Amino acid sequence: MSKVGFIGLGIMGRPMATNLVKAGLDVMVSDLNGDIVRELCAMGASTGTYAEIATACDRIVTILPTGAIVREVLFGENGISAALTAGKVVCDMSSVTPGESQECYRRLKALGVGFVDAPVSGGEPGAIAGTLAIMCGGDEADFARMKPVFDVLGSSALLIGTSGAGSVTKLANQIIVNLNIAAVSEALVLASKAGVDPMRVYHAIRGGLAGSTVLDAKAPMMCRRDFTPGGTVRVNHKDIKNVLATAHEIDVPLPLTAQLFEIQQALKVGGHMDDDHAGYVQYFEQLAGVTVRSDER
Repeated sequence: MSKVGFIGLGIMGRPMATNLVKAGLDVMVSDLNGDIVRELCAMGASTGTYAEIATACDRIVTILPTGAIVREVLFGENGISAALTAGKVVCDMSSVTPGESQECYRRLKALGVGFVDAPVSGGEPGAIAGTLAIMCGGDEADFARMKPVFDVLGSSALLIGTSGAGSVTKLANQIIVNLNIAAVSEALVLASKAGVDPMRVYHAIRGGLAGSTVLDAKAPMMCRRDFTPGGTVRVNHKDIKNVLATAHEIDVPLPLTAQLFEIQQALKVGGHMDDDHAGYVQYFEQLAGVTVRSDER
């Protein structure tokens, strides 16, 4: 079985790489955090420089904070592209813009190397459980090469279209997820201000049309005042910034998403960037002068 390189062991990457190791794949990891690298190596992974990973691995996964960091890891000084040979595949699972994905595709294609943009949805719980939704753009043959990896990491992986299509899909996903969290926040603030237990409201509405995965994941966190991050405001702020930049390039007005970005900006000023995005509720609480809280579980 060919070796899989995995670069980026953050909130999402760490459990994803762990699942690959547990599934018996031969995994070679890299991250700036040496403690996490050693943790993965103790489970059975190996480690190396970018050049060593590029030389040893036929399939290489990156999941990194920004498109600029992805570009640096791939094409910067001592980046992996310098040691890649034709026939290999790079898969970027980061949340970046479609243009950034397409640039990586073109530059690697010139080297005879495949590239798949494959951002994910499901947050840290999905990464731990191996149930991520994986949204892919690229060539069919490269997607097929990556499919055994995707099958370990997620419950679904779909090739949506050509290069950049996965990143477009992730932007659409982030609009829906983040606006849904904001709507849940606003609704629970209304209930709390009206003197109704927000957790009882959640239980009452979750079986109806308002029910959603987002509601089930975030409403209890809000009611517990638990903003331990599975997906931080910081990461989603970056994603929504990418949404708006892409929309502006192709002349798509996104008034609700633009308002959400300003909510995120306000949370940034308030020092909440490293809270889970369930923490959006804190913006609406401040407006209404109320705290969403429940002792019910």
